[in-house]
Amino acid sequence: MDQAERQVADGGRLADNIVHFGRVLRRAGLRVGPAAITDAVEAVKVAGIGSRDDFYWVLHSVLVSRREDHAVFDEAFRLFWRSRELVEKMIAMFSPVVPDHREPEKPKAGQTRVNDAFRENQQERESKPQEPEIEIDARFTTSDNEVLRQLDFGQMSAEELVQAKLALSRLILPFDRVRTRRFRSSTQPRRIDPRATMRTAFKTGGDLILPRFREPRRVQPPLVVLADISGSMSQYTRIFLHFLHVLTEKRRRVHTFLFGTRLSNVTRQMRNRDPDEAIDECTAVVEDWSGGTRIAETLREFNHQWSRRVLSQGAIVLLITDGLERETGDELSQQMERLHKSCRRLIWLNPLLRFDGFEARAAGVRMMLPHVDEFRSVHNLEAIEDLVAALDERSSANTDPQRYLALTAT
Repeated sequence: MDQAERQVADGGRLADNIVHFGRVLRRAGLRVGPAAITDAVEAVKVAGIGSRDDFYWVLHSVLVSRREDHAVFDEAFRLFWRSRELVEKMIAMFSPVVPDHREPEKPKAGQTRVNDAFRENQQERESKPQEPEIEIDARFTTSDNEVLRQLDFGQMSAEELVQAKLALSRLILPFDRVRTRRFRSSTQPRRIDPRATMRTAFKTGGDLILPRFREPRRVQPPLVVLADISGSMSQYTRIFLHFLHVLTEKRRRVHTFLFGTRLSNVTRQMRNRDPDEAIDECTAVVEDWSGGTRIAETLREFNHQWSRRVLSQGAIVLLITDGLERETGDELSQQMERLHKSCRRLIWLNPLLRFDGFEARAAGVRMMLPHVDEFRSVHNLEAIEDLVAALDERSSANTDPQRYLALTAT
């Protein structure tokens, strides 16, 4: 047993750092428990300290169990062990060759979450001085959480955007269901199931016939999202993608499409467990990011190629766009009418509703409004929370698009 192995076996600082490294990974979202950390210490004791790459893959083989956790582990390993320079010092101690000081790598997916987890781990290890207690009358003050919920996404700072993404990840989606034409077995004597009754009677040779019952099957309806990523929506695009990732992660049968001048299906990319990697994959697939807008053309492509595939069993469509169409004509109205007839509910989410004096003056907005069921704002956390709560409820008078058409007519 060499000196490095004795240090691990005797519970030296390397073992303590592996424990702290495991806590950082757990805070960053990896499934790392006490047993995995113990296995990591034992693995390092058996494999020893050869090189930085050897040490990396020894920990990787024990602490990473899912493919989507690779990017987070890679970024955490680079930040954690580089800050302490522990591996380089040990290699230099037991080897006459001075290790390379390579240039820092480009930021990768997961870097934000790892930095936050590392910062929280450091704050726990440092002793905090006791501060005097100060009594504050909070009856006439507003909490930071309330201010964040009402703050426009386009006016948020980088730190506030991080808090908004964290709040989106904690959203509780409603368990809304719709009735289908299929049936399932039931214990309630409402409707007799002849086939199930006969199958049960065959088991006793017809001597005993016990009735079996069935009821209509209820399932969550598919959720189809059509999100505008043109230049006029650029300040909201990335936060909307985080919201769509939360929908995909917490709800079954969510189909996501992005459009600017063309339509892109990013449903598969959104299924990645890591939100940063999912958004990076979406940006790699979409070619018309922050460009122009052709709403009528993209809706026509969706209605012809994807409508019959994804709009079934009472699907709900979320259309996220400002409605500023660059082309004029009747095609936009026709495609919106066809989309409206193909789904159960068509909800238009428009960030321009953040203005109190909004009026449907644009030609594209006037063509689209008659064919939507609800017209909602989506510029802050409060608006998104209201949308999530309304997925299993009926539309209210505040979201009726006819009131905007009436104001325009007058």
